[in-house]
Amino acid sequence: MAYWLFKSEPDVWSWDDQVAKGDVGEEWNGVRNYLARNNMRAMKIGDLGFFYHSNLGKEIVGIVEVCAESHPDSTTEDPRWDCVDIKAVRPLKTPVTLAQVKSDPRLTEMSLVKSMRLSVQPVTEEEWKIVCDLGGVDP
Repeated sequence: MAYWLFKSEPDVWSWDDQVAKGDVGEEWNGVRNYLARNNMRAMKIGDLGFFYHSNLGKEIVGIVEVCAESHPDSTTEDPRWDCVDIKAVRPLKTPVTLAQVKSDPRLTEMSLVKSMRLSVQPVTEEEWKIVCDLGGVDP
């Protein structure tokens, strides 16, 4: 299994919006960055990810699961852009802020710190465990 982080502006698509989609999930569409797209192309059904509120909040608020592998993004006719579908699994008991991640010496190499602007990023297994612990949930 691989781990990921999905960034969304909560005033555009929030954790509550994701939860409301239930087990059907939702396309993680609109991504127009090649590295983020390639990350989605590498995802497999069952991979887990953190749901991160960017801009407003700047915190990891929940865990999602990939429920459909890479397919054409329905928001464009351009064949270069793919997306995956994700569904909400559970919220973190305590959101983990960007400030916490940046200040934790164990997370200095995390993409959230190193590649701040990337909307879909990989998370290592060790980073996954640390953030889950900070958020009060089992990995």
